[in-house]
Amino acid sequence: MTKPATPGRPRSQSARLAVLHAVDDLLVDIGYSAMTMKGIAERAGVGRQTVYRWWPTKAHILIESCADDADTELTVPAHEEPVRTVTDFLVALAQFLTTSTAGAAYRALLGEAQHDAEVSRLFADADLLAGPARAVLDQVRPAFPGMPEDRLAAAELCGPVVLMVVIGNTPPALRELRAHAQHLAAAWT
Repeated sequence: MTKPATPGRPRSQSARLAVLHAVDDLLVDIGYSAMTMKGIAERAGVGRQTVYRWWPTKAHILIESCADDADTELTVPAHEEPVRTVTDFLVALAQFLTTSTAGAAYRALLGEAQHDAEVSRLFADADLLAGPARAVLDQVRPAFPGMPEDRLAAAELCGPVVLMVVIGNTPPALRELRAHAQHLAAAWT
């Protein structure tokens, strides 16, 4: 989720990456509410104006960081057996949400979205899990003719895992993820 080019100096990829890494580090070290744009700039070793030129808020930075990581961390190969493809995605999703810095960012943004209207809008617009979920759904759709439209299918796929992690912050067991994949396969066949 890269911001469109703006007038002025071109965006430095090294500065961008430094800011994205800094926001991840600060999220882990001090949490979302204590994080400031000044602190992000200091941790990244860039000027505050550099940060503000590219991102208006810390939520924007976290969403960009999380989107980049989610696309990478939630990519799974297609298997001959579609239930295995779905299970592999669910395992990756559970790991993302519980062990990844990007998953911590996702959970922080989800929490902040509950009482900050701007973060809620940004979070909804980014729909961070939708892209990786749709990629998996596209891989298995031919085997599941009863699959609903993408938005609902993605919610059915990701929703239970996200809920289990958010309320308990522990990853579902492999047997639970496999059972979920089998349940979806039965419902969508």
